[in-house]
Amino acid sequence: MPITDTLRQQVARLAREAGDAILDLYERPLDVDYKHDSSPLTDADRQAHAIICAGLHALTPDWPVLSEESTPEVMRQRLGWRRFWLVDPLDGTKEFISRNGEFTVNIALIEEGRPVWGVVYAPVLGVSWSGGPTLGAERAEAGETHPVKVQPHRDGEVWKVVGSRHHLSPETQAYLDKLTGPVELVSMGSSLKLCLVAEGKAHLYPRLAPTCEWDTAAAQAVVEGAGGRVTTLEGEPLHYGKAEILNPWFVVSAS
Repeated sequence: MPITDTLRQQVARLAREAGDAILDLYERPLDVDYKHDSSPLTDADRQAHAIICAGLHALTPDWPVLSEESTPEVMRQRLGWRRFWLVDPLDGTKEFISRNGEFTVNIALIEEGRPVWGVVYAPVLGVSWSGGPTLGAERAEAGETHPVKVQPHRDGEVWKVVGSRHHLSPETQAYLDKLTGPVELVSMGSSLKLCLVAEGKAHLYPRLAPTCEWDTAAAQAVVEGAGGRVTTLEGEPLHYGKAEILNPWFVVSAS
């Protein structure tokens, strides 16, 4: 079942609405809780989760929603879903807490284990990226929308590589050491890393450290819409709705 232009626009507005709620709390004193895996949780995560889930249920009542902040019951129910929304209401909570602006709202539609469309919204930047494998990809800012395409690395060119601000593992460094030629590394938080590859500002993003499905689904759809790839180290596309919510190690590339 295709996702219509109208529905895509409605969901993109929903991401911006959640982003506005996050910004309302951005400069206020924060109460930070910690989940069982020691990751931080704030009222901004909770409010964005509530806005997005309520909005998606209203727009598509027959399509279930899985969010990073969903209850354990919903997490158990997700197995076997053929079509569902996959949401990270505040991707980059550490960036939100440190107030560096590098956090996003991520919403993806998953069908048969693959992201068919997604939107990534950066509230501080006021920029959104959206797209899907058969839909192309675009960047929207200040009321203007432009298509985006990846820019593959060319022989002799400096490798522009984006990496995590908090998770540049020794394995990632070993991967980078194998690249032929000079490497320019830019540290960045959240799904912004994948979006830099999608819009041609980076050639590569290797992630040899843990992530969860909601961290990558929306941005994977954007990258694939822009002509790039998000694959395991064995070259297989990332899949969603697995029994294990963690992603395998992966590489985002422009070719």
